[in-house]
Amino acid sequence: MNRIKEVLDKKGIKQIWLSEQLGKSYNMVHSYAQNKRQPSIENLYKIAEILNVDIKELLISNKTDQNTK
Repeated sequence: MNRIKEVLDKKGIKQIWLSEQLGKSYNMVHSYAQNKRQPSIENLYKIAEILNVDIKELLISNKTDQNTK
């Protein structure tokens, strides 16, 4: 799962702009933002670079509180 939509909203950036910067169709970026498809690791790094964020900000952790067992 990713947080691309949340990061775009937080930064006030439109999906169409990201699609142009990434060289992908709007439909593909929209699918990423809606979590219908997941970008490859390579594309995730490109998205992080374009948005000027740490790649970790684009991902939802697979771990809950690590102090809870």
